[in-house]
Amino acid sequence: MASDYQRPASPSWQIRMIQVFVVITVILLVFVGLTSVARRLASGISNESTATVAIQPGNEVAFEIEPGSPASVIAADLVEAGVIGDAGDFQSSIRSRGVADQLKAGSYVLVTGTEIDLIIDTLVAGPDLGDVYNVTVIEGLTIDEVLASLAEQTPYNLSQLKAPLTNGTVDSPYLPDEAPNGSDDLVRWEGLLAPDTYEFREDASPADILGRMADTLAQRVSGTDWGALETLDLDPYEGLIVASLIEKEAKLDEERPIIASVIANRLDAGIALQIDATIIYALGVNPGEVTTADLEVDSPYNTYLHPGLPPTPIGGVRLASIEAAAAPADTEYYYYVLIDSDGTHGFSETLEEHNRKKAEAKEAGVLTP
Repeated sequence: MASDYQRPASPSWQIRMIQVFVVITVILLVFVGLTSVARRLASGISNESTATVAIQPGNEVAFEIEPGSPASVIAADLVEAGVIGDAGDFQSSIRSRGVADQLKAGSYVLVTGTEIDLIIDTLVAGPDLGDVYNVTVIEGLTIDEVLASLAEQTPYNLSQLKAPLTNGTVDSPYLPDEAPNGSDDLVRWEGLLAPDTYEFREDASPADILGRMADTLAQRVSGTDWGALETLDLDPYEGLIVASLIEKEAKLDEERPIIASVIANRLDAGIALQIDATIIYALGVNPGEVTTADLEVDSPYNTYLHPGLPPTPIGGVRLASIEAAAAPADTEYYYYVLIDSDGTHGFSETLEEHNRKKAEAKEAGVLTP
């Protein structure tokens, strides 16, 4: 006889539901925890710096932030230095202000017991660099003239300024191994210090000043495309020499690429450059007017006697001259002469045409008869 008793349903489905709920809960908790950690790492803040100490207020403390230091490390260092008493408070303020990635590396003098927000303001503003001053070096100066200008504008004398250039403290990727025969070793640095206006800290050393000028020039040269001069077998240093000739010869910016084309055309044809500025450099003084006797000066810089380029630049160059040297205009000109007192030149393809323009310039009083 069948029984009327019915066994209750198995509770296994309830157990499985509970297990699923527990697993989901654990996953959510892990996700929330990882998200929290990621946020702390992204902002440079962690819970590790929770130390608190008693501090003695009112003392000046030298404090250094190394480049790349996260906010948590800075907080711990501030506590260790006795500047603040609670790393957690510092991190909390950093977090609420959203400036964890704005704390600047450098050297500071902080006062113990200062309010945390004021310390944060200081670290966001950055270290005090002290007094600064400006130095301006104009284009076209020889290396001796550059150093003389620096001696007038900085706390250093000529001897102190020459030393870093001659003892190897300052270097340049474009520095020749040797000076031209009969030249002072300092001539190797001709044209390798960029003319510009610079801002230096009051405690900048001669090496700091000259190193920055050398680096600026090197960056300008290396950042220029010299491909157009490859057909002339000229390297970037020789391009810099061309730029120095343009610097001395061009008065108007629009003429720089045209003068560059004259130089390139004469080099390509094997014609002596015959540039008066190189004679003046060889003489060491500007006579005001280059005479026929001056054209016989015995110097590797005499481009009337020696074909090709002079052995070094003949002065400092602006970026516009570097750019013109690297990208000469496409012309058939082989000659130029000053035809106007505003600096305008007349360019010619033939010697006959050049001589005619030269005679007209003399008649107009632009050139000395």
